[in-house]
Amino acid sequence: MATKRSVQQRRRNRRRAALVMVPTVAGVFVAGTAFAYWTTSGSGTGTSTAGTNTAVTVTGVGATGLTPGGTAQPISFTINNPGPTAQYITNVAVSIASVTKAGAAPAGPCTSADFQLTQPNGINQDIPSGSRSFDSTQGAKIQMLNSNDNQDGCKGATINLAFAAS
Repeated sequence: MATKRSVQQRRRNRRRAALVMVPTVAGVFVAGTAFAYWTTSGSGTGTSTAGTNTAVTVTGVGATGLTPGGTAQPISFTINNPGPTAQYITNVAVSIASVTKAGAAPAGPCTSADFQLTQPNGINQDIPSGSRSFDSTQGAKIQMLNSNDNQDGCKGATINLAFAAS
């Protein structure tokens, strides 16, 4: 019959064997699965999209007090870029859209031919998102011409300007 010491010795040996066997079996299992894989190939497609431009708006601040043959008056304007990114503006052109006679103006004509515009200098820059003002130093001007005719019809007239940015 086995002594108490030998039974304990066998139990310790079994535990040691189990401690050695479990990691060894786990290692063999991991090693066996590490090399079990499929090889494959494939392809796919995807897209990207370029943004687009957003139209800017130009608002002008015209001159007041124009008189026949008087000095050309500066026109300031603001370019508003509502887009999320900068927009490149080469220049802004100013034109006379219409002339509205004052209600109390004497009889007689008043047309765009009574006025002369000087175009602003080129802008040639990115306009960031938001507004950018251009003052009188940009060179845009309006002047009332002296036609040597009675121009009383232009007294108090409103000259409606149009702006085109490109």
